[in-house]
Amino acid sequence: MRTRLTPDTGVKVKSPVRGAGLQGRQSMARAAGECGVRGSAGGSLRIGELAARSGASARSLRYYEQQGLLRADRDANGYRRYGPEALETVGRIRELLATGLSTDAIRDLLPCAQGGPGLVLCDVSCGVLERQLAQLDAEIAELARRREALATYAHVMRQRRDQDRALAAMALRSA
Repeated sequence: MRTRLTPDTGVKVKSPVRGAGLQGRQSMARAAGECGVRGSAGGSLRIGELAARSGASARSLRYYEQQGLLRADRDANGYRRYGPEALETVGRIRELLATGLSTDAIRDLLPCAQGGPGLVLCDVSCGVLERQLAQLDAEIAELARRREALATYAHVMRQRRDQDRALAAMALRSA
């Protein structure tokens, strides 16, 4: 049995399945590698329909496609057609982006994030999350170091200002 990680990010993202019908609620029809997620096929959505239903802009959808996060088929006229799983995928992409993950990390996580809320706990998802947490810890440590250096600098500047004021006050008294 797989464990699902379901973060409460505090970010409100339009539900990817609201109003999507049975087909929109079904899992993504793509191989999910180690996570073992299975999907199904069904009807399709044009980019404007997917944008309206997912709350993402058409520009964002094209960007997700460019980054390899979302797949679209093309009609004979070149229009994009997205499968019913795209609604769930876009919702998941937006959730993961809201956590601060890069599109590269999201590309690695998406196969473990299909078929319901959260992530399927597997070596892939654990590795990606651990790397991202380590990167955040390093960034936090660097920010703390920079804050301390800036606080020290500000403290020295205040001391110099106070010394200058004291010297100026003594100079005015002796004049």
